[in-house]
Amino acid sequence: MKVLLDEPQLQAGVARMACEISAHYGDQPLTIVGVLTGSVVLLADLIRQLEMPLRVGVLQASSYRGETSRGSMTINSDLLLDVKGRDVLLVDDIFDTGHTLAEVIPLLEQMGATSVKSAVLLRKQGRQEVKIDTQFVGFDIPNEFVVGYGLDYQDHYRNLRYLAALEPADLTDTHTGENA
Repeated sequence: MKVLLDEPQLQAGVARMACEISAHYGDQPLTIVGVLTGSVVLLADLIRQLEMPLRVGVLQASSYRGETSRGSMTINSDLLLDVKGRDVLLVDDIFDTGHTLAEVIPLLEQMGATSVKSAVLLRKQGRQEVKIDTQFVGFDIPNEFVVGYGLDYQDHYRNLRYLAALEPADLTDTHTGENA
């Protein structure tokens, strides 16, 4: 693994995003919706830096299921609180192909959200397959498979305090040690 962003860099990026979000929304009430599971660390760090009245909810959206390439998207909104008539900030770990945001944003709009904007920790360069504007971005990163700070590979590495790019030798089955 090679470290792309260390802990102080990540914290500085989250603080900058929080300032941008605060400047945009001011004291206006905000409903923040985190996309599980990757956004958990970002969500916790981000909401502690916001001072406007806010509500926090989560939904689960996934298309990877332990792999490094995209599969079919599944969305579970059972844990989501009511967003009708609310300004919503959708928080996700990474803007890669864009398919997650492309499916979740219309869902929140259909549920009656007044507005939906997005905040992502990472925007991966050269991978977007759909045209979506992410309003708040922590970092632009190269097209590498990254882990740490909530992001995983086969459900491992989420707890790293830094963001690292996996090397080809790191892409092994974490249970058997064999290359994936």
